[in-house]
Amino acid sequence: MRLFVAVVPPLEVVEDLSEFVEPRRDHPDDDIRWAADEHWHLTLAFLGEVPDWKTEELEERLELAAQRQKPFELQLTGAGAFPGVPDARVLYAGVRDDTESLKHLAMTTRAAASRAGVTVEGRKFTPHLTLARLRRPVDVTKWVRVFDTYESPAWTAGSLQLIESRLGEGPGHSAAYITVGEWDFLG
Repeated sequence: MRLFVAVVPPLEVVEDLSEFVEPRRDHPDDDIRWAADEHWHLTLAFLGEVPDWKTEELEERLELAAQRQKPFELQLTGAGAFPGVPDARVLYAGVRDDTESLKHLAMTTRAAASRAGVTVEGRKFTPHLTLARLRRPVDVTKWVRVFDTYESPAWTAGSLQLIESRLGEGPGHSAAYITVGEWDFLG
């Protein structure tokens, strides 16, 4: 299974962001592919292909990490792009995390995955919510300025999710995301 670990914003935050994004989706730009609202999440660890036989221990270790975590407040605010604004492949909303709990949780979930024998892919953790992907590197200065003005309602993150990504099985042959495990923060 292709797996990642994430914190998923609550419905009211998704709906608020969706209202802000909706008029931009109509902008005629062939290079930009907007992420579906139901795919919005904050990735803590991308695990890639994980053999079935490793998932039980992975789930146990993620559950332990969640049990040690206290709920914490987050807010979507600001914007940015990977690898950078002038040559973006990904446009994202930033995250306000005054306690740096999300960063800490990313470290503990990555450590949990490693202890379960699962390799964590990707680079240094940057808290973000992917808004759009670009077909080729594009200067997204105008988009970053637009999304820099957005602030979501604040919310309390209260759980961790292990999500399976099935490539090409969603609407329009995008990825389909299926939550395979969810654990509450009990801290």
